[in-house]
Amino acid sequence: MLLEIITPEKKIFEGEVNSVQLPGTNGKFEILNNHAPIISTLTEGDVRVIDNNNKTELFKINGGVLEMQNNKIIVLAE
Repeated sequence: MLLEIITPEKKIFEGEVNSVQLPGTNGKFEILNNHAPIISTLTEGDVRVIDNNNKTELFKINGGVLEMQNNKIIVLAE
């Protein structure tokens, strides 16, 4: 699935991933391939990205919004 993490300044990540763990307003959650469509607010915390080579990257955010649809995730982060 395709993930984009965008801040007001720039796009900080774009690529194919296996999973994404996010700090949701009601707690952490994970999105995997073929997840149902979702829109969620995000709080301060880490976005953990696991790419197709099982490499893990962490991105700190101060909150934001996530949209997942048709195996494309867009994170608008602060």
